[in-house]
Formats: sequence, C-alpha cells, structure tokens
Amino acid sequence: MEYELVIGLEVHVELSTKTKMYCGCSTEFGGEPNSHVCPICLALPGALPRINKKVIEYTIKSGIALNCSINKKSRMDRKNYFYPDCPKNYQITQHRFPLCSDGYIEVENSEGEKKKIGIERIHMEEDAAKLIHTKAGTLINYNRAGVPLIEVVSKPDIRTPEESTCYLQKLKNILRSIGVSNCKMEQGSLRCDGNISIRPKGSRKFGVKVEIKNVNSFKALEKAFEYEYLRQVRAVESGEKIVQETRRWNESKNRTEVMRAKEQARDYRYFPEGDLTAINISNEWIDKIRKTIPELPYDKVERFIKEYNVSKHDAEVLILNMRAADFFEKTAKLSRNPKAAFNWIMGDISRLMNEKSVSLSKLKFKPEDLVSLIRFIDSGMISNNIGTEIIEEMFVSGAKPEEIIEKRNFLQNSSEDEILKIIKKVMKDNPKPLEDYKNGKKRAIKFMIGLVMKETKGKANPKIVNDLVNREFNKN
Repeated sequence: MEYELVIGLEVHVELSTKTKMYCGCSTEFGGEPNSHVCPICLALPGALPRINKKVIEYTIKSGIALNCSINKKSRMDRKNYFYPDCPKNYQITQHRFPLCSDGYIEVENSEGEKKKIGIERIHMEEDAAKLIHTKAGTLINYNRAGVPLIEVVSKPDIRTPEESTCYLQKLKNILRSIGVSNCKMEQGSLRCDGNISIRPKGSRKFGVKVEIKNVNSFKALEKAFEYEYLRQVRAVESGEKIVQETRRWNESKNRTEVMRAKEQARDYRYFPEGDLTAINISNEWIDKIRKTIPELPYDKVERFIKEYNVSKHDAEVLILNMRAADFFEKTAKLSRNPKAAFNWIMGDISRLMNEKSVSLSKLKFKPEDLVSLIRFIDSGMISNNIGTEIIEEMFVSGAKPEEIIEKRNFLQNSSEDEILKIIKKVMKDNPKPLEDYKNGKKRAIKFMIGLVMKETKGKANPKIVNDLVNREFNKN
C-alpha cells in the first residue's frame, strides 16, 4: 500500500523587543545566568504582569506579512502545567482567541511547482526558562523566562520533508525582513515542532499524529521527517498501533526517540488570564502597522528578475541578506550593470567580509564607490584583476577607486602601438608558443596572452592584447 505523509508545523519565534512580554527585564541574548530577571518573570507572590504593547504590534505585523486576518478582539489565557522551566506553573498564552488567523505562505519546490501552505493561527505567548542538564543535576537559567514569542501554526497542508523546509525558510526570511525577529536558530530565536502522520494515499481521514519537538536546523528537520515517515509506515505494516506522543530528534543516532505521551488541550485546563485585560485592536492601528512593512523578500525576488534581469537563483541569494539586496539595488541602478554589481557583492566583497568577520553595515565604502569601480572597468580603463586589487584596498582603507588608481598608477594601457611593441618583444623572447600554435596546439595562444599581461603587470587592455596576439600568431 502507498502512504501519504501529512505534516503540520508549529514554529516558535522570539520577538526582537528590548524588554520581556510582561515586565521590563532585558531580552538580550546571553548574560550571566539569572541576571535578566525580576519578581514578575520569577513569579514571586504579588507580582502582576503588564503586556508589552510592542509584542502586540509585532504580532500584527507578522500576521499582515503572512496574509492573515487580524482579530480585533483578543485575549490572553493561562495554560496550566507543572514543569521547572515555568515558574508560575502556568504559561500566559492565547488559546481561544488568537490575534491572527487564516493566513498562508506560498512555497515553490525544486521542480518549480507552487503551493499555498495554510496558516491556522498566530498567537502570542511567553517563553519558558532554559534547563541545563548536568551530571550533578538540572540547572535553570530564568533569563529567557518571559521573553515574548509568537507561535505560527500551519495547517496540515505539507506533504513532503522538502515542502516543510521550503515553508520554514520562507517564514524565516519574511519575519527577519520585517524586523520582528532575528530568527537565529542557533540562539533558539526560531524553534520548530513538527506534527507528522501518515494515511493511505487517496484517503481524506487523518492518521494519528506524532509530535517531534524543537528541531533546530533545516537539515535536521528533513532528516527527522524522513525517518519518522518510514518508522510509521513500518509500524502500520507490521500491525503496530501508532500512539499520539512527543518525540525528539537524536542527531547522533539519526532517529526520533520517545520523550513523553502527548498532552491534549484539555490537559492544560485553559482559562482566561484574569490579571490582563482584553485586547481591542482598532482599524487605524492595523493600517498604521501595515505601512511599516517593507517590500517582502519574495516580492523583491520577482522585481529583481524583472527590473535587473538577474537570474532567479541570484535574486534568491541576495534576499538572504536584505542589506546585501539594498546594496545591490543601489549599485545596479547607478552603474546600469546589475550582473557586475551582483558578482562584486557576492564574490570579492563577500569573501573579504567572511575573512575579516565584517558585516555589510561596517563596510568602509558605499554603493557609489563600487559604481565608480565598475565604470572604470566597463570603460576599459582598468582590468578586472586590477579591480580586485582596488576592492581589497577599498575594504581596508575606505579610499575611493579613483584615489587608489592614481596613487598606484593602475590606469590601463589601451595604446595599440605600445601594446604591439610589447607583444613582439615577448614573442621574440618566447618563440615556443608560436611554434606550438603552428603545430596545432591552439591553447598556446592563451599562454602567450598570459605572458604579455604579466609583462605589462596587468595594465594592458585585455581585449586589445587578445586581438593583437591573435593577429600576430595568424599572420606568421
């Protein structure tokens, strides 16, 4: 029998507010354990929460970007459970009335097929503390307790592990581009739980779902779903009953493992949070937030393809870093050479930033300076190789291309008479390439061009050198 995979994702995203959800403690990552805490996030007796307005704003902003309806009347609820990482023994979250609902993300697989993945809801909640398990016992760091989260819950529309990573990557890029979260998976700012089940192909009835908790990389996500699909198929075909449970992905053993029985909603005994008032959202506030949303990454991809004639791949590489996309656009517009702009930004400039651990915001030169360099090359005044030397000096000193060219006498020699004299001298000193060429070794001509460029220290116009060497070789 053929089986169909059914996946729904629950993605927890830490919001980039300066303070926590219900108090004024810092949300900064790191710090000494238990140094970003107060009576409210430690749930000391008598401490009362007050909701952070920025959290509501960021949640609405996320909902708009993800094509959701914004529910104008909302509230917070208590989700009751006892666990050491939850100091109140309940979590303040949203259950019956989430702030955002009925959205979608459109994904595209490797074959270019597009599909809409529905978003059931986006709700606000507070993060829990972090448990550190040691041989001596379990330690708790409450710095993360009370950090604001949104939970983006997809509909069970995902059918392959590839679709799940496409969805998660696109979600990450959208939320990061609108400035609500840094989405750093390595810091826990974006964490993903997957609900996975199987059913006979063609069936409309859902199977028993298994939850896989806190998958922290795209690679691990695909591997976990692939493993779990095969495990459930084997179990069903051997007559074993699939039970609703929570499992975790063991990276070292490449398998999912049981953590605990899966709770039902009724187990949490949800009820309205009595210490916080209802949330009423006005149309004016929604419109104001809507105006703060920049062009979304995948809209930018389509526009770059149309306006700058870049490939889809190049455009998608650029939008992984919106600063790079903006730097590219400014350079492409002014230089009217989008391909050169892309090649410099994603080539030598990216290489230098990686080598020196420098971000794009810390570059010592501007798009206008890169435009100047591109124009020097396009006009034939300097070569690409000289351009690389110039960009390296610009990176270190911040000097303008024209200053470096003048200081180091980089201007390219485009005099045919002078270049021809150099070619004849090099041919006289190195007769073998011409002899090889006459004997049918056509690559010898490239060797001679290299010798001439070396003789001129890269300052001869490459096109003129190429034309003159070809002429000299073919007339002798």
